[in-house]
Amino acid sequence: MSIEEAIKRKLYTAEDEDNPYARSGHQSERVEELKKTVREHIMKETSRNKQLLLQKQALNSAIWHYLEKESETQFRELLLTNDEKRLTAEEIRQQMVGFGIIDPLVKRSDITEIMINGTDQVFVEKDGKLQLAYDEDGQPLKFGSENELLNLIEKIVAPINRKVDESDPIVDARLPDGSRVNVVIRPVSLEGPIVTIRKFPENPYPMEKLIEFGALDEEIADFLYHLVQAKYNVVISGGTGSGKTTFLNALSMYIPGSERIITVEDSAELKLTQIANLVRLETRPANIEGKGEIPMRELVRTALRMRPDRIVVGEVRGGEALDMLQAMNTGHDGSLTTGHANSAADMLSRLETMVLMSGLELPIPAIRRQIASAVEIIVHLGRMRDGSRKVLQITEVRELNNGEIETVDLFTWKMDPDKSTSEKLTGKLEAAGQTMSQQGKWEAAGFKPPVIRGISLLEESI
Repeated sequence: MSIEEAIKRKLYTAEDEDNPYARSGHQSERVEELKKTVREHIMKETSRNKQLLLQKQALNSAIWHYLEKESETQFRELLLTNDEKRLTAEEIRQQMVGFGIIDPLVKRSDITEIMINGTDQVFVEKDGKLQLAYDEDGQPLKFGSENELLNLIEKIVAPINRKVDESDPIVDARLPDGSRVNVVIRPVSLEGPIVTIRKFPENPYPMEKLIEFGALDEEIADFLYHLVQAKYNVVISGGTGSGKTTFLNALSMYIPGSERIITVEDSAELKLTQIANLVRLETRPANIEGKGEIPMRELVRTALRMRPDRIVVGEVRGGEALDMLQAMNTGHDGSLTTGHANSAADMLSRLETMVLMSGLELPIPAIRRQIASAVEIIVHLGRMRDGSRKVLQITEVRELNNGEIETVDLFTWKMDPDKSTSEKLTGKLEAAGQTMSQQGKWEAAGFKPPVIRGISLLEESI
């Protein structure tokens, strides 16, 4: 039970029918005012002692001091008991140093997504499945008021110098641990403030971990390792929540540590710990006045002037796709990126559309030549009905053929109907029986001809 509910129950059941707070029903507002007043006192304290928020005992003492003081003066009519004061103090502490009632969810490593739908619904994704979030008492997690949720939102967006209000009701942000946050408030959201938090592991998963999760097997991982080492340009495609960023990070760990790598992202999530000469670039949104925006496209162009061996773009969504393709075509082999698509073939259509978004009036044949020349391999991921993420396709992009980009599936995922159930799908990537036409990089790297699933992927003459 929240402090507001406790106060409401006490006041509404009071024997004194002349109690003005029982009649007016504004006690919840008064509790919010009390918490806000105490927070303001604490913020003034932090201006004198900048370490206060990091000193748990000192912070608790300060909160209790100001809570007692205000409870006995301005907010005396609330008649708070010691238990109610302790509950209020804990809520204030969580608002000051954590993320309120969702703080335990943010800290849990087994939760990958947190979805707040207004004040009364909080969902989480755990083990690939959505479920309601519950508090320690087994009750559905709820915010005490819309103001409490808005305070949480303000705490999230303030560090990145953003403000969310009716004039700017949609904001993208990130938490200190790198988790991606999207916020939508009224009037765009009819149900009140909506917050979606996409969490990422503190230590990124290596490919061995993805093998353990069943996303792919060792033989395919070894093939991908050689593709990265040989500097093939790879695009990772998939739908929302299919694990593109996680897979990109794991694949990027195959890049030799001696190279100079530039990463370009909307929200810095990649962690290439093995790269010594690493430069990380991140886009910047416009400020409150609508100025100062630095978009992805400008960063990709800037990265080309920084003498990279490879460029890793977190995700292409618009006109920066053209700059990425040009980077792949101008000596930056081995570059990696991701994109939203329903299949490997659909990824190529999406790239065409994104290049057109660049504003340059390029003819479709010229765009397709750029794509066919730049992209060599597409790895397509999917989220299965059992919640697992898997590699579903590995496709080679070939040259233009009668005006269309020719693609060949090297591997496709096949489900084993005898071993699969509604709870867990079983299957594996099977060789499609095709050979790779782009063999130059493989040979130049000095690798032996790849034999996967007992089938050679290079022409017999090689």
